[in-house]
Amino acid sequence: MKKGKSNKSVIITLLIMTLIVLGLITYLKIFKVEEYSTTEIPSQEISTIEDVVIPEASIPKSLPSENSEPDISNKVFSLPPLDDSDEFLRKRISLLSKNQDLSVWIAADDLLRRIVSYTDGLSRGVALDKIFPLSPPDGKFTTHIDGENIWLNAGNYERYDRTISAIVSLNPKMLAKIFHFSRPLLETAFAELGYNIRQMDGIILTALDQIIATPVIYEPIMLTRESVTYKFADSNLERLKPIQKQLIRSGPTNTERIKNQAAAIKKYLLNPNEI
Repeated sequence: MKKGKSNKSVIITLLIMTLIVLGLITYLKIFKVEEYSTTEIPSQEISTIEDVVIPEASIPKSLPSENSEPDISNKVFSLPPLDDSDEFLRKRISLLSKNQDLSVWIAADDLLRRIVSYTDGLSRGVALDKIFPLSPPDGKFTTHIDGENIWLNAGNYERYDRTISAIVSLNPKMLAKIFHFSRPLLETAFAELGYNIRQMDGIILTALDQIIATPVIYEPIMLTRESVTYKFADSNLERLKPIQKQLIRSGPTNTERIKNQAAAIKKYLLNPNEI
């Protein structure tokens, strides 16, 4: 294979992976604390995050088939340095999608570092605020009051449809395939946080597991109000990880769509021969 073709393959795969991860992060981030006014459920209380054991795992390396292109993931010269990757990503991501929301997502600097930091938080069950300057969901949060009971209005769910549809339209097989090409930059960014390669893989898989483990609630959700904030009346729901509670607020259909996407991504990451 010619060097130019190899370089182009790495660039394309890196960009697609970044787009997918940004999309998933965007969906999760739109539930951030600042989104909720005094009449909305507080998304999380992350000031008391306990020390956790750093997960470790090993995502199998993808072996090229006879008809596939050679593994060029080790040719780091094909990728820009991490410090110089922002403009590289912005220009090329804009060629991959004309979605107007995307231009907002990629306006921040240190894109890959932000992705890594957000994934690290997600593996602990929290959505770290201010990682990405994203817009809140469409419309306003509403509740339904029935006598003394307060319910989460199902009309809130459609506020997240647009973002979720964009995420699930992305091919999980492609994400898993792209992961192997983009590992050098991701490993560098994780290393800056003090993580080794096995810890990086463990964090990525644990982040996906947090999403996969989120329960899907089909029944109406009752709330309680404390001062100016709302909480889930069901103590089992209120005890869930902050990110899981945030996902529940998107509604059962949307939660299922994201869970299925996360499960498919994990499946293909762990089974590269099926890609």
